[in-house]
Amino acid sequence: MVFSSTIFLFIFLPVVWLAHLALPSTRAKNTLLSVASLLFYAFGEPIYVLLMIASVVVNFFAARAVAANGTAANPNRARRVSLGLAILFDLFMLGLFKYAGFLVECINLLPLIELPVPAIRLPIGISFYTFQILSYVVDVYRGDTPVQERLDDLFLYIAFFPQLIAGPIVKYHDIAAQIDRRTITPEKAAMGLRRFIIGLGKKLLISNACGALTDTAFAACAHGNLTSSLGWLGAVAYCFQIYYDFSGYSDMAIGLGHMFGFDIAENFNYPYISGSIQEFWRRWHISLSTWFREYVYIPLGGNRRGKVQTVVNKYIVFFTTGLWHGASLNFIVWGLFHGTMQMIEQLLRPTQRRGLRPLWRVVTLLAVILSFVVFRADNMTVALQYLGGMFAGGSAASALALLDPYTLLILAVAAIFSAPIVPRVRAWAEAHRADWVGYAVSVPLLLLCVMSLASSTYNPFIYFRF
Repeated sequence: MVFSSTIFLFIFLPVVWLAHLALPSTRAKNTLLSVASLLFYAFGEPIYVLLMIASVVVNFFAARAVAANGTAANPNRARRVSLGLAILFDLFMLGLFKYAGFLVECINLLPLIELPVPAIRLPIGISFYTFQILSYVVDVYRGDTPVQERLDDLFLYIAFFPQLIAGPIVKYHDIAAQIDRRTITPEKAAMGLRRFIIGLGKKLLISNACGALTDTAFAACAHGNLTSSLGWLGAVAYCFQIYYDFSGYSDMAIGLGHMFGFDIAENFNYPYISGSIQEFWRRWHISLSTWFREYVYIPLGGNRRGKVQTVVNKYIVFFTTGLWHGASLNFIVWGLFHGTMQMIEQLLRPTQRRGLRPLWRVVTLLAVILSFVVFRADNMTVALQYLGGMFAGGSAASALALLDPYTLLILAVAAIFSAPIVPRVRAWAEAHRADWVGYAVSVPLLLLCVMSLASSTYNPFIYFRF
C-alpha cells in the first residue's frame, strides 16, 4: 500500500486515525498502530512481513544482550560479540534479499564460471528498516540510548507505517520518548494534515507528470531516437521527478507523524540550490547522509587519520551510499561520482570564496543532473547511451512536441518550488497570524490530487529498488 492510493486515502488512513483518536491510553494507541502497520505492509508484502518481524525480534534480544554485558565505557567480549552478531544478521538479510543476484552476476563475469542467478524478490522498505534497527543496536552498544524492554514498543519504532517503506530513517533515541508519551492537539493534527496534502500534491501533480516526460525520453533512447533537446528535457524532468517523489513521501510521513502525535525529522532542505556537492548532501536525503556519517564515516576515523585515509573513508561512504540504493553498477558509479566531485571541490575550495558561488551553483546542478541520468538508467550501457544522446545534437522538435501548456506549467511550478518559497510564505503567514493561507492552499490542492487519482492510472512507485 502506498500513500498516493485511493485505498490508503479513503479507507485505511481515516479508519486508523479515528480509531487512534478514540482510544484512551497511549498503550492502546500503540497496539493499534502496530497492528495497522502490519496490515499496511502486508497489503503489498504478505510474506515478507514475517521477515520484518524476525528482524525486530532478533535485534531486540541482541540489544538486550549488549546492554546486559559490560558498559559503553568498558565493553566486555560478550557485549562486542552480541553487537557483531546483530550487525552480521542484519547485513546478511539485507545482502541476501537485495544483493545476492547482483553478486552472482559479478561472479559470472569471471572465466569458466556460470552460476544460476537467484531470482529473489526485494522486500519493499528493507533498506530503510534494516538501517533503523542497526542504528538502535549500535546506539545501545555506545550507551547513546537505553535498551528497550518492550518488544512491542521496538516493533512500533521499526514498523510505524508513515516511515516504513520510504523513510525518513529515524533513530530510536529521537522517537523513544514519543512512543511512551505523546499528545495530539487539533492544531498539530491540522498542521500534519496540511503537510500530508502538500506531499501528496508533490507526488501526484508534479512528480508523476515529470515521470511521464522522463519515461518518454528513456524510451526514445532505447529506440535510438534520443535527440539532445529531448535528452536534456528528460534529465531535468527526472531531477524534478525524484525530488518531488522522494521529498513528497517525506512530507507525507512527517505530516502523518504529526497526525498521530509523533515528530519526525526533516529529510530534505531544497537541495537544488546547493553551491557544492557537499552542500547537496547536507540537503538531500538528510536522514541517510546523517546515518552514513554517524555509523560508517566517523567509525572509520572520519578526517582524524590524515588526508589519505580521509579520502579513502569518503570513497567508502559514497560507494556504500550508492550500493544502498540498489544492486546495480550504475548506483555504485553514481555514488563514486559524487565522491569524486567532493574531492575536486576540496582541491578547488579557494575558488569558491572569490565571488564565484553563483557559478558553483550552476556546476553543482549540472553535476547532479548528469549523475541522476546514471541513477535512473537500468544499467551503465543505457546510461552511457543516454548521456551521449544529450550531447549529440539533433532536432528540437521531439522535445517541443511534449511541451504543451500543462507540461510547461508543471515544469515551471517544479522549478519555482525547488527553491525555498514555501518557508518564506509560512514565515509571513505566522508573522501576520494568517492561518487561512495554509487552508486556502491545502483544500484546493487536495481536490486536485483526488481528481488526479480519479483520472490517471500513472502512479509509479520508484522505491522498489531501495
